[in-house]
Amino acid sequence: MTNHKGPLALVGDTPIVELSHLDTGPCRLFAKLESQNPGGSIKDRIAVSMIDAAEKSGALKPGGRIVEATAGNTGLALALVATLRGYTLTLVIPDKMSREKIAHVRALGAEVVLTRSDVPKGHPEYYQDVAERIAKETGAFFVDQFNNPNNPAAHERSTGPEIYKQLDGKVDAIVAGVGSGGTITGISRYFARVSPSTDIVLADPKGSILAEYIKSGVVGEAGSWLVEGIGEDFIPPVSDLSRVTHAYTITDGESFAAARELLLKEGILAGSSSGTLLAAALRYCTEQTEPKRVVTLICDSGNKYLSKMYDDRWLTDQGLLERPRFGDLRDLIARRHDEHATVTVGPDDTLQTAYSRMKLYDVSQVPVLDGDRCVGLLDESDLLVALTSGTLDFHRPVKAAMAAKVETVQASRPPESLLPLFDRGLVAVVVDGERFLGLITRIDLLNHLRRKMD
Repeated sequence: MTNHKGPLALVGDTPIVELSHLDTGPCRLFAKLESQNPGGSIKDRIAVSMIDAAEKSGALKPGGRIVEATAGNTGLALALVATLRGYTLTLVIPDKMSREKIAHVRALGAEVVLTRSDVPKGHPEYYQDVAERIAKETGAFFVDQFNNPNNPAAHERSTGPEIYKQLDGKVDAIVAGVGSGGTITGISRYFARVSPSTDIVLADPKGSILAEYIKSGVVGEAGSWLVEGIGEDFIPPVSDLSRVTHAYTITDGESFAAARELLLKEGILAGSSSGTLLAAALRYCTEQTEPKRVVTLICDSGNKYLSKMYDDRWLTDQGLLERPRFGDLRDLIARRHDEHATVTVGPDDTLQTAYSRMKLYDVSQVPVLDGDRCVGLLDESDLLVALTSGTLDFHRPVKAAMAAKVETVQASRPPESLLPLFDRGLVAVVVDGERFLGLITRIDLLNHLRRKMD
């Protein structure tokens, strides 16, 4: 059907698919693809709902300014609505949000204010408090998804009824997470009316206080987690968790592994919170002793996390992906040459080639290899000196500008042997005999020490 009303008319009515290649025990598991909304996430529903209500009440005037705190997709959804309806948008975002999301909202014209992700509610740099302060100082409309009743109302009106209709009213359990709490609140309110026996299952990242609160009624102390968009360090005022029947705590590692398995086995590229929901759904399914029909949500697309959970190097840096261990300096190399992960150039490559690779992979220096032997290093300062001196241009070979005197470290040396190199501003070129293995930087050593402490 041709749509002539613009992208916002496509919000909702997302498809449901059955996941048939995962271990679901005796259950059938279905996934509602909220990633198919025009803004790419389930948050499109609440953005339209909250802005519609603000326009209707007069709280938001034509051409007005909107401010919101967001740790995930609400910001993207609001940016889409704002740009299509002519509003100015300021988003206050904790600094753990993926680069793809930040780039996306900026491309839609939103102003981004980054704030700390390691401070609790009540701290002056807590993202929600910062957003509220900016709204008061500028007279902008503060969306306030955590207190806005039009957030859960969107799911009570649309998401819940869609699930019920798509599965012919036969829904034994629904698995959802809590960011602001709108999804689980709205869906559970609807199902309390039409199917009160349906289990409402909370999927919560480890470090969040919500699962423990459901089980004990006690608000504990929050930790930290890498999954984006769900989990909280407080009980969101707009949320009503009274109908939650099961709650699962899911680690970052489980979440990312589940999302990656979903892509490999079902062909669905999902985000990090979807991995948390899927891991909880699979736990619930495999615990059952009789067949049930279970629904979970694909909250957004994984294309916003390609530099994080779908990047093996990022997972390794976080200590979430195990690699073969050698018990020597090879364990500290983040990008091993034998895994084809090191960015290198040859001595006869042009300086233009070296510059392009450094820029593409966001590295400041590259080893120069002749076969498996490191014959030099080329860094930004070498390029600057060579090019500004007027003696070289981008068409000259790398060997004309590289530092040919390379101080190498044998892989058998202890990690402490790297400190004198770092003190002199050098990077560690690790070798086995003359065979190049990779580079170790200060941050690689810090990551290694952190993993040991963890």
